[in-house]
Amino acid sequence: MKLSRRDRIKKGIRKRLSGSAARPRLSVFRSNKGIYAQIIDDVTGKTLVSASSQSKEFSANGTKSDQSVAVGKLVAEKAKAAGITDVVFDRNGYLYHGRIKSLAEGAREGGLNF
Repeated sequence: MKLSRRDRIKKGIRKRLSGSAARPRLSVFRSNKGIYAQIIDDVTGKTLVSASSQSKEFSANGTKSDQSVAVGKLVAEKAKAAGITDVVFDRNGYLYHGRIKSLAEGAREGGLNF
């Protein structure tokens, strides 16, 4: 079975990277219309915090990169409210540039450490 390039990269990343209760995993998904971020504890298999550019509480206009920065700040704000400061960044097979990089920088500005 053929795997797409992103799936192969994703498997390599997830082999090395896992979220725990002390350092949960910040996973990013990018679609054509929006960007989504979740903070996941892989030990229990639970999503602790999530934010997306498609959610009702999100209200930022501008380019998709601008929206990514806002989603990063939103997920960082929610994480701080849940008592999470340190995370492991999972780029989910995407290259670290563009919207993925913008989200990561927004999350760092919001106060997350990774």
